[in-house]
Amino acid sequence: MIALYILLGLIGILLILVCIALIRTLLAPARTADWEPVKDPAREQQYAEKLAEMVRYETVSYKGQIQREKFLGFHKVLEELFPLVHQHLEKFEIDGSLLYFWEGKKHDKPVVLMGHQDVVPAEGTWEHEPFSGDITDGKIWGRGSADTKCSVMAFLQAAEELLAEGFTPEQDVWLSSSSTEEIGGDGCPKLIAELKRRGVTPYIVNDEGGSIVTEPMAGLKGNFAMVGVLEKGQGNLRIIARSNGGHSSYPPKNSPIVRLAAFLTDLSKHSPMKSLMNTQAQEMFANMAPYGPFWMRLLFGNLWLFKPLLTALMPSISSQAAALLRTTVAPTMQSGSDGCNVLPQEASLVLNLRYIPHQNMDESNAAIRRIAEKHDLEVEIMDAYPACTPVDSHSEAFRLVEDVIREVFPKLPIIPYVMTGGTDARFYQEICDACIRFSPVVYGPAQMKGMHGLNENLDTYSLPGAVDYYKTLIQKNQ
Repeated sequence: MIALYILLGLIGILLILVCIALIRTLLAPARTADWEPVKDPAREQQYAEKLAEMVRYETVSYKGQIQREKFLGFHKVLEELFPLVHQHLEKFEIDGSLLYFWEGKKHDKPVVLMGHQDVVPAEGTWEHEPFSGDITDGKIWGRGSADTKCSVMAFLQAAEELLAEGFTPEQDVWLSSSSTEEIGGDGCPKLIAELKRRGVTPYIVNDEGGSIVTEPMAGLKGNFAMVGVLEKGQGNLRIIARSNGGHSSYPPKNSPIVRLAAFLTDLSKHSPMKSLMNTQAQEMFANMAPYGPFWMRLLFGNLWLFKPLLTALMPSISSQAAALLRTTVAPTMQSGSDGCNVLPQEASLVLNLRYIPHQNMDESNAAIRRIAEKHDLEVEIMDAYPACTPVDSHSEAFRLVEDVIREVFPKLPIIPYVMTGGTDARFYQEICDACIRFSPVVYGPAQMKGMHGLNENLDTYSLPGAVDYYKTLIQKNQ
C-alpha cells in the first residue's frame, strides 16, 4: 500500500512538472526566422565572376601526393583577381598552401580567416561540367563553388575592398588557405608551424563548418546561422579476422567472415557508445526551440524536464540526432577472399568513428576493442584524432562573431552548432581557444546535396553578405 502511495505521489509530481512546462511553453512567444538575403545584382555578378574563375581552375587533392605546381598555378589566378591583396599583404607559400599577413595597428588580438583551396574529385554526370564555373539560373556551378572557394573568394575580396578604401586594420589579420584539407593532409599544420615560429596566438580563427542553413532540422522553417562550436573527432579502425584459409566445400564453424558478421551484429545490438546531451547540444536545441512547432518548443524549450527522455529516445528516432549525442560507428569498407570457393586467411572491415567529447578517442576505441576480442578479432587503428575542445559560446570572441552576424544579417537567428564533420580548424586548436566554424553563405537543400556530390553550386545572392561579413569582422576586431 505504501508503495502505491509513493507511485501515485511520483505520478502527481510528474504531472505538475509537465503542467509547468506546458504553461511556460504557452506563455513564451513563438518566433519566426524572418531573415532573407538582400539581392544586389551588380555585386552578385562581380563576385560570381571571380568565384567562377576560381572554380574553373581544377584543384583536386589526392592522398599521398604533393601537388605544389598545380596550386602555384591557382595562385596566379588569385593574383589576377585580387591585385591589391598581393601588392600590400605579405604572402607565405608552403607546398601550395597559403598565408597572407596584413599588419594591424595592434597585435594582441590577431584574427585568422580560413577557407581551403583544394576540392574533392568530381565524378558522375553533371548538369553543368564540374569545372565549368557556369553562372546561370542565379547560381555558380562547379566543384568548390560551395566547398569552400566561396569563402576564399569572400575574404580575399573583403581585404581587396578595404585596401582600396585605404583602411588599416586595428588588429593583425591573417588569411589562411590549405591545399590539403579534403585529404586531411599536412597543409594546415605547416601553416600553423609558421605562425608558431612567429609567435602568433590568434584571438579568433574563423573557418568553415557551420553556415547559414535553410531549414536545418525537421520542423524549423527559414534560415539560421549555424555557428560551429564543437567539432567531433574521427578515427578509422580496421577489424581483422585471421584463419588458415581452406576450401569452401568444408567451411569451419567460425570462419573469418562469420566472426566479423557476429562482431557487427553484437556492436549493432549492444552499442557501447553512451548518449549524453552535452552543453553544446543543449544550447543548440534550446536556441532552436522558439522557432519550431509547439512540440519542439515544449520539449527543447524545457530541457530541465525533458532532457533525460530526449537523450534516451532521440538516437532511436533519428541518426542525425544520434550523431549529436554520442560517438557514431559506421562500417564503410570490407575485404575477404579473392576466390568464390576459397576461405580467406584474412578478412577485414573498416569502421569510421566520429568521437564525442564525453566518450573521446581512447575510450571509444577501447570499447570497440573489447567487443572485437570477444570474437577473436584484431583491431588496427589506421588513423584517429580526438574531438576538439568546445568553443565557449559566452566568450568575448564568440560574442564578437554574434555581433558581426547581427549587423550583416539582421534578424538571422544564431544557433551554436555541434559539427559532425571535420575541418582544418582542428589544427588551430593548438594555438587558439576560439576556433569558430562559420561560412557566411547560404546553404539550402541543393547546396547540402551537392557538397561532395553531383552538381555542386552556390546561389549568387550569398556572395555580397559573405564579403560584408569578413569586412565587418576585420573592422570590429578592436
